[in-house]
Amino acid sequence: MTANRPFMAMEPSVADRAARLESAHKRVSNAVAYGLMVYTALQIFLTMRALEEADNTLLPMIALVVLVGAIIPLYRRMEKRWDATAARLADDPPALAAALNRARLTVWAVSIGLPLLVTVLIEGLIALFAH
Repeated sequence: MTANRPFMAMEPSVADRAARLESAHKRVSNAVAYGLMVYTALQIFLTMRALEEADNTLLPMIALVVLVGAIIPLYRRMEKRWDATAARLADDPPALAAALNRARLTVWAVSIGLPLLVTVLIEGLIALFAH
């Protein structure tokens, strides 16, 4: 004889939840890794070109090390924040997918936008002080 129990949606298994978390972490981690490569390449080709126009010293190389070194903690913080967000949303796949897209978009916006912003600022400062 079976007991009369109301129908309950199946709870997601612990394994499914862990798989979603691992997949989400890997996707954000990959975005961060590729974003860092793009950020560094843009810094080399855009910002360093702007700095080399100003002066032919070691300043461009020092600036590159500082700019790349400064972004790494930001990316690490973004990854940690993502892990916390993913853990909170792991039982809601649509919300997790939306948060994943936002996180990846943020990584790419920073990776592309920040070198462009730094280059514009440097060129503006060079133009300001060159006159």
